[in-house]
Amino acid sequence: MNKEAIDKMFDDMQQLHVVVIGDVMLDNYRWGVVERMSPEAPVPVVTVRQRDNRLGGAANVALNCKALGTKVTLASVIGDDSEGRLLRKLAEDAGIDTTLLVNSKHRPTTTKTRIISEGKHMMRLDEEICEDLSTEEEHPFIDKVMRYLQIEKPQVVIFEDYNKGVLKENVIHRIAEHCKHIGIITTVDPKFKNFLEYKHVTVFKPNLKEVREGLHLPLEDVNEGSLNAVHEKLKEILQHEITFITLSEKGVYYNNGTSGLIPTHMRTIADVSGAGDTVIATASVVYALTKDARLMAEISNIAGGLVCESVGVVPIDKMQLKAECERIFAA
Repeated sequence: MNKEAIDKMFDDMQQLHVVVIGDVMLDNYRWGVVERMSPEAPVPVVTVRQRDNRLGGAANVALNCKALGTKVTLASVIGDDSEGRLLRKLAEDAGIDTTLLVNSKHRPTTTKTRIISEGKHMMRLDEEICEDLSTEEEHPFIDKVMRYLQIEKPQVVIFEDYNKGVLKENVIHRIAEHCKHIGIITTVDPKFKNFLEYKHVTVFKPNLKEVREGLHLPLEDVNEGSLNAVHEKLKEILQHEITFITLSEKGVYYNNGTSGLIPTHMRTIADVSGAGDTVIATASVVYALTKDARLMAEISNIAGGLVCESVGVVPIDKMQLKAECERIFAA
């Protein structure tokens, strides 16, 4: 891919409309220093010096899409609480459309608080309910999303599943079927609980751990041949178009009838948090523009590596990604 083609692709990203559906989270960071042990228990005392709140889960996927220049709408169910109001404000301040964020009276906003000292995670506190949406909440949410898709007709819908209860079976089936009916590309970042419910989607993107758990396979020898067998097994069940598997330090694998194993690029890894969000966002955007599965895999592999160089969950830097693509493809 030459520089002109890369320039055009990155320019064309602003023409896309992406809808991200799934489990959103509020990521709270408390940065501090440890100077002593607690006299109350054998634990360190962290003196907090900085507080930060960020979009997490499906909201971080939306933030990555926005960072790439697309129009983004975020669809989820959040708590009718202060954390939900903060999450909504963070999304709106980032330029993300919150039309499809629905407040719940029955479940809190998923919130994860990370305590960090000297670049290391000391502790994480999770506040959440992971039960499936109630029928009372499920049907209005499905109807609202489907009406929006019918009217707006975005180019891509991303299902971002964190097993927190928004993407229950009926939600997945009805929205995915609706997207297929009206011609919208669907991409999926699955988790274990509903791993095999995403039938007839365009791109199915698990990581290696999720493949092992979802298909009950040890998959000890990871190579193109063994991954081709995984693709065939998934294809038989899901009838999807493209399998795209992230393999951590081993790179990524794709198969759309033609397969490839793309190695990772050497990086100084600071934190892998949020890398999967960046990968699914970048893959969805690139595939929507190019319909090229290998190019999708190559560029999202680069993007995932870049965000691992920063501590904490951060979105991709579009200009940095573009420059890195130009450098790597030129080589």
